[in-house]
Amino acid sequence: MYAVVGCTDCENLWLLKDPRAAETATCPRCGRTYQTKTLRRFAEEDDREAARQARAALLAKQGGNSEAFAETAHVAEMEREIDERGVDEREYLEASGLDADAVAEAGDRAETGTQAGGSGSRIDVVRDALGELDAPTAEDVAAYAEERGVPDEKARETLRKLAERGEASESRGTYRLL
Repeated sequence: MYAVVGCTDCENLWLLKDPRAAETATCPRCGRTYQTKTLRRFAEEDDREAARQARAALLAKQGGNSEAFAETAHVAEMEREIDERGVDEREYLEASGLDADAVAEAGDRAETGTQAGGSGSRIDVVRDALGELDAPTAEDVAAYAEERGVPDEKARETLRKLAERGEASESRGTYRLL
């Protein structure tokens, strides 16, 4: 069984497989966690494709495109047509003058948070800075991180998040790892 459920924060609609099996579900867009019993079920279907079609119809209605949606093919049929007629990602990227392998590697790095130079994730680089530098300021951490491929603003954002989560502390402009 599949249910089409919605987030009250970001209004995202997503499919939830076997909603009675899990106690909680997390919105894939904003990350809010819900108890599955409290989630509003807009549609329930036994078949995944039918649930996808119901979600597509709800999204069309939400966007004021119900008439246009009624005139289009089923979601699964549209995907088959795209696969048959469309250009695959590699072809598209290469026709655009991009190296498809380099794009794939960049995507992998973005997903894992690792830097091109192999220096680890952003959070690891910022933690290393806090551990290696004596009484580091935000500027010191940002400079250290920038030398290792982490952009200045991302290093500062990561430092701020570490402090907010209680993994680092700030006193009179200097930081330390806890």
